[in-house]
Amino acid sequence: MLKLGVNVDHVATLREARFRGTGHGEPDPVAIALQCEQAGAHGITIHLREDRRHILDKDVHAMRRAIRSRLNLELANTPEIVEIALAARPDIVCLVPENREEITTEGGLDVAAQTESLQTLSTRFKQAGIEVSLFIDPDILQVEASARVGAQFIELHTGAFAEAARLGGPIDRELGRLTAASQRAHALGLQVNAGHGLNYSNLHLLHRVPHLIELNIGHSIVSRAVSVGIQKAVEEMLVLMAGYQG
Repeated sequence: MLKLGVNVDHVATLREARFRGTGHGEPDPVAIALQCEQAGAHGITIHLREDRRHILDKDVHAMRRAIRSRLNLELANTPEIVEIALAARPDIVCLVPENREEITTEGGLDVAAQTESLQTLSTRFKQAGIEVSLFIDPDILQVEASARVGAQFIELHTGAFAEAARLGGPIDRELGRLTAASQRAHALGLQVNAGHGLNYSNLHLLHRVPHLIELNIGHSIVSRAVSVGIQKAVEEMLVLMAGYQG
């Protein structure tokens, strides 16, 4: 069964648009996360960015206390954020690149260029009982580097696929890249997640990619929730995922 991790960063973005710096406000990403769980989500994803533009430190700890499904904490390899992650003990961390100027994560991690530091960090997390995922582009070189680092998971960056689907571009080429990367990862013993730009319109195309374990989807679900509510938005996405054969 293909699992759904709901990213609630954009709930916090809405809160911070009005209440930034106050220490309170609405909507509450933890409350929304609980509703996602009630609707059948298999996990919750949050990204604690260095600039704290949406999720805050207090959200990480509150989320850890509240949710009963799988907590996935996305973070960059920066000392302060790493220490927060080790203290909060999410079920899994997903290491991502981070650029202060970007609106959202724009590309995958260059694991091949950071093998030594990522291997050290991966060991620290695993010794703390936290699983490790690496957010990478669907590139064989990066897949193989992820295996050398010792990660248990990769998360394939589906942004290029999503753009091709939106613009009528080379979808088959992007699906081919995702398929090849997933197959190589599976052969190396890595578990494969995917995310970025996935929505209600393009998700069915991703069913052609084998070996997927979990999809992490945020903006599309939160946007849909404005019209139908968060529980209905999650339920609708789960219906679209139900036919996946792996």
